[in-house]
Amino acid sequence: MMDGNVAAVFAERQKGTLPGELEIEWAEVAAGRARGGFTVRQKHMAANGFMHAASVVALVDSACGYACVASLPDGASGFTTIEIKTNYLGTAREGERVTCEARLVHGGRMTQVWDAEARNETTGKVVAVFRCTQMVLWPR
Repeated sequence: MMDGNVAAVFAERQKGTLPGELEIEWAEVAAGRARGGFTVRQKHMAANGFMHAASVVALVDSACGYACVASLPDGASGFTTIEIKTNYLGTAREGERVTCEARLVHGGRMTQVWDAEARNETTGKVVAVFRCTQMVLWPR
């Protein structure tokens, strides 16, 4: 398990990957929680003029994944996602800020369950609620 807020570590690690390309910024990544977001730009949009659903999933799934790494039990070698579920309740337009908060619901030896909520900070409305299950990996 990682100690303290390790957001800077994950900001560096994501360079050149999808979360980096989407310009996701992290306020907090720590054991049991993560907070971050992005300002909606053209790269986040669908052809219909609204934010693409995959942009939201990239945000909440990254928050849960990064916090999962920060929350791994001692000796674990990593994790893999075994299930995700997203309910969309709203959207955002270009120039608006979307943030998320992720929290650990269950932190077992073999699995972790995470909940996250994405919010349009400009309107104050919830954009999506997300739940994922992570399988903890152990060295063989």
